[in-house]
Amino acid sequence: MTEPSALVPAGHGPTTWFDGNVYTVKASAESTNGAMSVLESSILPGSGPPLHVHTQEDEAFYVLSGQLSFTVGDEEFLGKAGDFVLVPRGIPHCFKNISAHVAHTIFVYTPAGFEKFFQEAGDPAVPGMPVPKWGPAEYERAAEIAVRHGWEGPKTEREAGR
Repeated sequence: MTEPSALVPAGHGPTTWFDGNVYTVKASAESTNGAMSVLESSILPGSGPPLHVHTQEDEAFYVLSGQLSFTVGDEEFLGKAGDFVLVPRGIPHCFKNISAHVAHTIFVYTPAGFEKFFQEAGDPAVPGMPVPKWGPAEYERAAEIAVRHGWEGPKTEREAGR
């Protein structure tokens, strides 16, 4: 039996477009025996999910560049390059890119599995093409898929305040 490679080179990994943002899976449930998943993301200015809860996994963020405004439970704070944010499962949270430039982060989910939501709800990235921003129908479709992955949050763009 071959061991999975420890290296995922820069620019590699399954990449998905998700509501104008880009998510690349660097480690999946399959490559970690379900222990964790790791995603690299590019978050557009003004983008970020609505307030939501993960019921099955803890989520952590490591901000590589840009500035993200976070709400985690009752706390609100600014996450900048080098900051680490831990969100235990069951805690309501959201973030938004408040800078003028794309923010880059690393997301970690433990146990693994939530990466499958991005892959199922998003669109495979097509090099050289612009990343599409979603409308109400795409948001509602993603919200339906998210529920199957233990996500609790607004079901429509209107409920999300978008």
